[in-house]
Amino acid sequence: MNQDDDLFLKAYLEDRQGIVEEALQRYLPENGVPAVIYEAVRYSVFNGGKRIRPILCLAAAEAVGGDLAPAMPVACALELIHSYSLIHDDLPSMDNDDFRRGKPTCHKVFGENIAILAGDALLTEAFALLSRSEKVIFSAEKRLAVIQEIAYGAGISGMVGGQVLDVISEKSGADEQTLREIHRRKTGALIVAAVRSGALMANAGKDKIQSLSEYGIHVGMAFQIADDILNVEGDSALMGKGTGSDAARNKITYPSLLGMPAAKEILNQHVEAALASLSGFDERAMPLTVIARYIKERKS
Repeated sequence: MNQDDDLFLKAYLEDRQGIVEEALQRYLPENGVPAVIYEAVRYSVFNGGKRIRPILCLAAAEAVGGDLAPAMPVACALELIHSYSLIHDDLPSMDNDDFRRGKPTCHKVFGENIAILAGDALLTEAFALLSRSEKVIFSAEKRLAVIQEIAYGAGISGMVGGQVLDVISEKSGADEQTLREIHRRKTGALIVAAVRSGALMANAGKDKIQSLSEYGIHVGMAFQIADDILNVEGDSALMGKGTGSDAARNKITYPSLLGMPAAKEILNQHVEAALASLSGFDERAMPLTVIARYIKERKS
């Protein structure tokens, strides 16, 4: 990215992160009985996340001329689902990570049983948020379409299915086609759901939604490949978690399967394809453009 893009992105992300953070504070219950589940849920959500998925949802809505307010509950629901997936991802039976964003993982603080339940709670709260009445009224048909998009992105055909393939591949190995499918589902599917949902909330036409779907597919792939590269070359202090864990678990990644030069080239190809998918949009899609460029240069 050039300096102007860098300054634009920093200002944009800071503004949107603040908006999403404020909304999450409103939407997520702060206390109740039993207190520990509220503590575990909020510990996991408010731990310094970048809020990329909700920001992509909002940016997609803006790219097609929509407003932020109708898309905000959808954006926050996406973050709750993402947070649940990270809690479960970190468990000893999955990736067995001790730190997330520089802090002890949920199961390290609250125990495995509460961590599992906190993840379950966040997934359920996300769909409660998607289905509840808001001051900003939108049709039942649109609400159902958004719920379906997100359920598809989070479920067996999306994130959960991708995680299952990932777990299986640690024992049986995987070829490039399987690895691509893991990334497409595990990371890409919820990102596609984010941009499609934002566009749906803004009443976008089919052509724009299709273009944003292509953008989401390539951004999702790029984001995960960048993660794979950072797990090898990243700075653990910047990332807030250890590096080298993929190799330690014999996990199949683009660097391990194809080598680092090829992984970086494929990352670049997906970023360029994401940018190409935005060719039919005007300056309102600038945030989406700059986010795609940023993926190649991210350090955490």
